[in-house]
Amino acid sequence: MKLYALSDLHLRYEHNQRALESLAPHPEDWLIVAGDVGEKPEHLDFAWRTLTARFQKVVWVPGNHELWTVSREQSAPRGEARYQEVVAQCRAYGVLTPEDPYPRWPGEGPHRVLVPLFLLYDYSFRPDHVAEQDALNWALEEHILCTDEAVLHPDPYPSRAAWCAARVEQSLARLEALPADCSTILINHFPLRYEHVRLPRIPRFSIWCGTKKTEDWHVRFRAEVVVSGHLHMPATLWRDGVRFEEVSLGYPKQWDWRGDISGLLREILPGPQP
Repeated sequence: MKLYALSDLHLRYEHNQRALESLAPHPEDWLIVAGDVGEKPEHLDFAWRTLTARFQKVVWVPGNHELWTVSREQSAPRGEARYQEVVAQCRAYGVLTPEDPYPRWPGEGPHRVLVPLFLLYDYSFRPDHVAEQDALNWALEEHILCTDEAVLHPDPYPSRAAWCAARVEQSLARLEALPADCSTILINHFPLRYEHVRLPRIPRFSIWCGTKKTEDWHVRFRAEVVVSGHLHMPATLWRDGVRFEEVSLGYPKQWDWRGDISGLLREILPGPQP
């Protein structure tokens, strides 16, 4: 039995849909989907129909794209309401979400708990010389602006940073309640550490990539592996003896599809050793 991960499926692209359909069955294994499945309900329906038929269990955390409000209807859900709508859609397929009890990994090995997180970002992934109130202008100086600024609404919170702070506090309470004898697999769409935001072409996009409030969580909460996406730069990194897996698929122009994409799945457990 293995635990795999993949993120940033971006199923608004037919190319990525066809690629996902090519995925070979893994009936004994679990799959983490670390966000950015798509922007519309039909994207998630396609993902869960496809993946729940191929894996024993699917675990999801939201990316920023799932939280977008792309409908122009006045009644379209925004912010927290949008998130809860997506959670309900996942649960209809039996997909685990950050709102569900953290599952214990049933495979071989020590006591491990999978921790799906929804934390957002707060513009703190920036150099020390850039003040918080100047972060957005700092990015705009390089003509960088995330689409979230137009379509990811924080309602009912006053800002995305405030929503992030609330999510961090909620997650901390649950993490601190975990048994002391268990290790964790921490799962979040955004990287937990600023140093792991490797964006050589657009470094100032970092402000939309996480929060410094999670910098020590891999040690503080006994992580064996930290899983994230968002960057579209798959990699295995190590810090303090903890493995960090960036598991993005990405936009069609960013990867090649030559048939079955099983080789693009990142093995989380048992996984490689240092």
